[in-house]
Amino acid sequence: MQELHDWLQTPSGQYVIRCEQAYFDRAVSDIFGFRAVQVGFHAYPFLRENRIPWQIVLSPEPSAPAAVLAYPEQLPFATQSLDLLLLPHTLDFCASPQQVLREAERVLMPEGRLILTGFNPYSLWGMKRRMKRCQGMPWQGRFVSLLRLRQWLNPLSLEPCGGGFLCYAPPLKRQQGFERCRFMEQAGDRLWPVVSGVYALEIVKRVRGMRLIAPSWKTVPTRPLVAVSSTRRPRPAVACQPHQSAHLG
Repeated sequence: MQELHDWLQTPSGQYVIRCEQAYFDRAVSDIFGFRAVQVGFHAYPFLRENRIPWQIVLSPEPSAPAAVLAYPEQLPFATQSLDLLLLPHTLDFCASPQQVLREAERVLMPEGRLILTGFNPYSLWGMKRRMKRCQGMPWQGRFVSLLRLRQWLNPLSLEPCGGGFLCYAPPLKRQQGFERCRFMEQAGDRLWPVVSGVYALEIVKRVRGMRLIAPSWKTVPTRPLVAVSSTRRPRPAVACQPHQSAHLG
């Protein structure tokens, strides 16, 4: 993975990080809960705009300054214990991406969120990956397509609920080239969204047969007070007569 981190310092790598950081900042800002985890990319704070108090970074690299050292195929968290899980390019560079998704399903709470990013094989980036002279990272990655990813999600209780397309410029070697291709970023969402270099997918864990019961607040209509006149007549007052004692004759 050190080779991947070295590539992230190149103009192409920095271009990808800028696009993904901006996306994660928007995507995680309105997600609430108690526990959030980012897997990999420990040098980049993709959770910085999230307000969940308990946040850690998991990394399989012993030299990484991460809070937890583990592989994404074996997440060291209890079942249904996380509210938010980020997988930036985890499926591209792991040994078993389907096992990673199964682990994500296990550790997420019902209605928990999973946000992942991946390189799009049907893009200029994917075309460069198929060139024989392209070696090293990130071209050694898996480049899982969105269609394949949705097939992997079908048997799981993970349901796509949003996402986006990023990095419309081709993979260039100089920063000046990305500056000249800025127009592609502005027109990409309207003209060629599905051929972007990177995609992002937002997923929610749906638990079948479970219904969240929210409190039902009912407003009781207030009725105006109406003065009711009594039809009952008052009883006439009876004057008290002095007691007359009987005289026996």
